[in-house]
Amino acid sequence: MIPRYSRPEMVAIWSPETRFRIWFEIEAHACDALAELGVIPKEAAKTIWEKGGAAKFDVAKIDEIERVTKHDVIAFLTHLAEFVGPDARFIHQGMTSSDVLDTCLAVQLTRASDILLADIDALLAALKRRAFEHKDTVTIGRSHGIHAEPTTFGVKLAQAYAEFSRCRERLVHAREDIATCAISGAVGTFANIEPYVEEHVAAKLGLKPEPVSTQVIPRDRHAMFFATLGVIASSVERLAIEIRHLQRTEVLEAEEYFSPGQKGSSAMPHKRNPVLTENLTGLARMVRAYAMPAMEDVALWHERDISHSSVERMIGPDATVTLDFALSRLTGVVDKLLVYPENMEKNLNKFRGLVHSQRVLLALTQAGLSREDAYRLVQRNAMKVWEHGADFLEELLADKDVTAALREAEIREKFDLGYHTKHVDTIFKRVFGEV
Repeated sequence: MIPRYSRPEMVAIWSPETRFRIWFEIEAHACDALAELGVIPKEAAKTIWEKGGAAKFDVAKIDEIERVTKHDVIAFLTHLAEFVGPDARFIHQGMTSSDVLDTCLAVQLTRASDILLADIDALLAALKRRAFEHKDTVTIGRSHGIHAEPTTFGVKLAQAYAEFSRCRERLVHAREDIATCAISGAVGTFANIEPYVEEHVAAKLGLKPEPVSTQVIPRDRHAMFFATLGVIASSVERLAIEIRHLQRTEVLEAEEYFSPGQKGSSAMPHKRNPVLTENLTGLARMVRAYAMPAMEDVALWHERDISHSSVERMIGPDATVTLDFALSRLTGVVDKLLVYPENMEKNLNKFRGLVHSQRVLLALTQAGLSREDAYRLVQRNAMKVWEHGADFLEELLADKDVTAALREAEIREKFDLGYHTKHVDTIFKRVFGEV
C-alpha cells in the first residue's frame, strides 16, 4: 500500500487508530453483554465505555509496550487500562486474542466492501451512460485481434456493464460471507464466556456469529473474499486492455483523455500513451496476487495458529486499497474516454467488405451448395482482398461459381451493415432492462 495508488477513505479503515478503536468497541460491547449476564458490574461496563470511549489511544505507546510483551492485544489492553483504571480488570473476560483480531478484521473488510460496492456503482453508472451514448455507433468486432464482424461500441460497453454487474453480485455475497463475529474464547468452546456475548457483539457491529470459530474464524471465508477481489481486478484489466488496444495508433478508435499540459514521453513530444489503462493492468496483477496467500491461509494447525496473521496484515489493506484505487481510476477513464466513430468506420471498411463473408457463406449453403464448397468459394475471393487489396463484393460478382448460385441482388443484399446491428436493442434490454 503506497500513497500513489491509495485513496484516503479506504486507507483510513486500515490505520492503527481505526484498528484500536474497533478493538475497544469489541471489548466494550462484550462488557455490556457480560454486565447483562451479571458476570461483571454494570457500573464497570459504563465506566469502560465512558473512559475508554473518550480515550485517544497513543499508537507509539502501544507499540512500545508491544516491544516488551511481544503481544499486540496485550499491549493494547495494557494501554487501555491506563484510561479505564481499576475496572479494566473486567475487560477481556473469558475472551482470547483472536476474538478481538478476527472480529476486527471482519469489521474492516465489511467497511472496505461497502466502499468497493460504491466504486462499482459509480463505474456501472459511467458504463451505462457511455453505452447508451454509443448504442448505435458501429465498429468492427475482433477475434484473435483480427477483424471479425460488425458490432457497436455501445455493445462493447454493455458487455462491460454486465460483467461488472456480476462482479457486484459476487462482492455482495463475499461481504456477507466475511461479516462474521467470533467471541468464543480459547479453542472456540465458550467455556469461559457465554454465547450470548458473541450474539450481542455481532449485532452491535453489524455482523453475524460464526457457527464454529475453533478460536479463529475459518479462513475459507477470507479466501473467497480475496478471490472475489481478484476476479473483479481481472474484469478491470479486461476493459483496460480493450481500451489500450483501441488506442493503438493503427486503430485509434478510442483514447484516454489527454489533459492540457499532460506529457506522453520525456523523449518524444508527440506521444499520447494509454498510461492509465496500462497502470490498471499492473494494479490488477497485484490484486490477483493477494488471492493466493489468502487461499494458503485456509489450512491452519488444529484449532488455530498465526501463520495467517502476517499475511492478512499485508493483503487486507493492500488488496482493498489497490482495488479501490483501480475502480475509481477506471471510472474516470470510461467517463472521459474519447471515442472516434469516423475511425471506427474507416477501420470497418479497411478490407473492403470482408466482414460480410459469413453472410455470403450462409447464403450459398441455403442456395444448395455444401458447406465445404461454399466455404471454398468465399475464401478464395476473400484471399484476393487480403493479398491484393481487391474489393470483396466485386470479386464475388465476378466469380461465375458464386453468381451461378446467387443473383447479383442477393449478393449485394448480404453487404447490408444494418443486418449486424438489428438485435442491439434486444441486447441492451437484456443488460439494462430498457432501450
